[in-house]
Amino acid sequence: MSQTKQSDGGYQTRVRTKVTRLFLWNGAWGVATALMAFGPKFLWDHSLAFTLLAVGLDVAVGVGMLRANKIYLAQLDELQRKVQFNSMGITLGVGLIAGVPISVMDAYHFIPFHADIGYLLILMSVTFAACNLYGTWRYR
Repeated sequence: MSQTKQSDGGYQTRVRTKVTRLFLWNGAWGVATALMAFGPKFLWDHSLAFTLLAVGLDVAVGVGMLRANKIYLAQLDELQRKVQFNSMGITLGVGLIAGVPISVMDAYHFIPFHADIGYLLILMSVTFAACNLYGTWRYR
């Protein structure tokens, strides 16, 4: 029995380490994306070279974030993985279902605001968080 407790503790420690790593990669990607988005206007006066470097940094950190997500998902047990994949699938669907029509309506000026990608990212983030919370609550 104590051996089961030890292995559970080891599993929890590994998951906690992967969650921390995932959080750091997501934060780094957020910072890199903000640098790419706001740097040309506020930091380097629209310099093409610096903007391209910021884009390259954003893509590189984004790839690192994807890798951290893959490692995190591989570490989870079946139920946790199911919750994550369900949340990802619903988020992808919501992003497509909301993003395409809003983009078309923006292109033809049917909406009174510019459909910025930030709005879609916020919608997808809220969707993912809500699905994750619901999935975790549902299987408890």
